[in-house]
Amino acid sequence: MQVTEQLTGKGLPRQWRLIPFTQGAGPWQMALDTWLLDQQIAGLQPPTLRFYTWQPVSLSLGYHQRHWPEHWQHLQWHGQGIPLVRRPSGGRAVLHQGDLCYGATLPLGGQRRQDCYRQICDGLIAGWQQLGVSLRYGAAGRGYIHNPSCFGTATAADLVTDQGYKLIGSAQLRRDRSLLQQGSMRLNPDRALTEAVFGTTDFGPIPSALRQIQPTQSALLTTLMETLVGAIAPNSG
Repeated sequence: MQVTEQLTGKGLPRQWRLIPFTQGAGPWQMALDTWLLDQQIAGLQPPTLRFYTWQPVSLSLGYHQRHWPEHWQHLQWHGQGIPLVRRPSGGRAVLHQGDLCYGATLPLGGQRRQDCYRQICDGLIAGWQQLGVSLRYGAAGRGYIHNPSCFGTATAADLVTDQGYKLIGSAQLRRDRSLLQQGSMRLNPDRALTEAVFGTTDFGPIPSALRQIQPTQSALLTTLMETLVGAIAPNSG
């Protein structure tokens, strides 16, 4: 698999591999994240960070998610079927429409995976703060275990706005002392489609600051890359 890479950028350490933004089909995106984890495990690359979107609109399932509504097999968006795609990471279903995703692969070194998770989330909080959106960690809700949607409830591991809007959900895969963390940032979801998939819009008013942001906006990608890389402690594996 050929991947174009960018090794330098303003304020970014050289030990990180930064892959330019990509848009593509869900199976390809998940295969790429898995391949990058395999390369990390084999010691063939430094820690890697990338941002991407899904085309066409898709519904991803957590690696261990085994039950979902039957009507998900027949979903459509603008006359096209919405494919179901299995993620290598855990968590619940995510509707990939109007969102921006990230994937980070890195060695755990002597750290716990919870520590890496917190570092990545802290980097996201710092980045969005620079973009004018204040985020905090959510609180666990009773309905999470029965909700098939990742964004249906917020847990202590999710990032929400001060008004309670869940902006970011993330999940991990750990293998051979290396880690893949994937996340979705819900920028501008379509309410009608969300209701058709999950039976509810499962979110409140979208913060006005988000409506001005596009997933491919260079300022968004650059800011998040810089704050994420700056927040994650380097590990030698």
